[in-house]
Amino acid sequence: MADDQPHLTLTEQAGVSVVAFNDRKILEELSIREIQEELSALVASRDAANLLLNFEKVEHLSSAALGMLIQLNDQVSKQGGRLKLSDIRPQIFQVFKITRLNRLFEIHDSAAEALQAF
Repeated sequence: MADDQPHLTLTEQAGVSVVAFNDRKILEELSIREIQEELSALVASRDAANLLLNFEKVEHLSSAALGMLIQLNDQVSKQGGRLKLSDIRPQIFQVFKITRLNRLFEIHDSAAEALQAF
């Protein structure tokens, strides 16, 4: 890692891996690659990973980060798991709508709501 602070915080709740992003901005290529490696390793370590990504702290997201999310969704699906997103700020949600990724991802207003949907 480039800095001392991890990009992600992982907790387990009711059989779901809940991943909270610690970065306010997910823009830099190196950070995105590190996040992708951490998430891929997490999914690979589980048989059928149920994964919730919590974007509560994220204020800015690059298009490269969206690409990483698409790849992660494919990886989770291939392993028979499910991926859900929560707590996406309105300005970031607009990007999901414009790119029609809101149709690809199951997005919930809160982590609690997303956990209930598993």
